Amino acid sequence: METALILPPERDERWDLAKQTGVETAVVHTLEIGDGSRPWRYEDLLELTQTFRDYGLDVGAIEGCVPISDATRLGREGRDEEIERFKRYLRNLGELDVPVVAYDWMVGKRWARTSTAIPTRGGSLTTGYDDDLMAGAPEQEIAPVDAADLWDALEYFLNEVVPVAEEAGVKLALHPDDPPIGNLRGVDRIVTSPENYDRVMDMYDSEYNGITFCQGNFAAMGADIPETIRHFGERINFVHFRDVEGDRSEFVETWHDAGPTDMRACIEAYRDIGFEGPARPDHVPTMATEENSNPGYMTLGRLYAVGYMKGLLEATA
Repeated sequence: METALILPPERDERWDLAKQTGVETAVVHTLEIGDGSRPWRYEDLLELTQTFRDYGLDVGAIEGCVPISDATRLGREGRDEEIERFKRYLRNLGELDVPVVAYDWMVGKRWARTSTAIPTRGGSLTTGYDDDLMAGAPEQEIAPVDAADLWDALEYFLNEVVPVAEEAGVKLALHPDDPPIGNLRGVDRIVTSPENYDRVMDMYDSEYNGITFCQGNFAAMGADIPETIRHFGERINFVHFRDVEGDRSEFVETWHDAGPTDMRACIEAYRDIGFEGPARPDHVPTMATEENSNPGYMTLGRLYAVGYMKGLLEATA
């Protein structure tokens, strides 16, 4: 397992902190680069990856910043042009030895939270979701969206892009819907259960058609996390190491060492399946001295989680 951290595209103190904690793998995410500067072209990707490598960091995964939109996720006009661009993107990443691309199949509102400043241990702040609080919300502008359209579009997408991913040597990693509920304000969601993931994996049988195993989402689904890790095995291409208290309709993010999931057992399961890809801490509490300007993604909690992950890795070696 490669312990990784989301890092911004330009060097700042977070790069230094990552190296000081022994992290050698960076993850590039929309949260750090901004929606207006997604690195799709070869020249941009070359500059991005080489900047990290010159500092001694590998780019283990790119997530969030992928060149597809709801047109592709819904099979609407413009889909084929976006898919062609995505294929070029995969080939470019293959040339630059970036091994994983994480993407999602959420339409309209993607990641949803109803609270972003819930007090937890020592006054730190965490995030949560309560479906009852969403009950009175108006439908999304894009509603209604039917699950059948999402399934059809996803199968079309996979049949088009997985062969290119195989040729390029870049593994796809589909992230769960977050929260993993069947409908959010009039918009259906389909990547919501281990059974639905089985369906996705069966659409194109290849290790390049794989999973971002976001532990918090699978916990919210009610899955036994170590057992589910072993179930999916080589189809897990990327790991988000986190935990939640509650279920898909109401949950709160927890400290990595304070949730209901046996995190040591999770590490043992990853060892059992031979997982050697990038794994990063996700959705950490905001700690003292930090502004809660990017809930779930402030720096100190991520550093704490890296230390916890490294301790578990050493304990299970």
